[in-house]
Amino acid sequence: MALDRVGKRAKIKRRIRKNIFGTSEQPRLSVFRSNKQIYAQIIDDNNGVTLASASSYKNTAVDGKSKSEAAAIIGKDVAEKALKAGISTVVFDRNGYQYHGRVKSLADGAREGGLKF
Repeated sequence: MALDRVGKRAKIKRRIRKNIFGTSEQPRLSVFRSNKQIYAQIIDDNNGVTLASASSYKNTAVDGKSKSEAAAIIGKDVAEKALKAGISTVVFDRNGYQYHGRVKSLADGAREGGLKF
């Protein structure tokens, strides 16, 4: 049976999430990208809570920027919020996307912002 694009990503996502789990000491940095926006959340899977989040949706800092530049800004933003919440190390969850382009820009921006992963 041939899988469509969404099905392939779901299969990859299941394979990744089998090994990645966020704890309260080292939460998970999850990335979601749509065609226009990018979202990042820092999640504690033990308690099922989102500790920090940032997105390019209705964010004035990313207006007029390319999607990759916006992703880097969102990475720095989520890192800043995480550091305020006392989180310095995370596990990166690329959520089935290739570590390339906007996902890589977000990860690099988060590293520049002070997160370790």
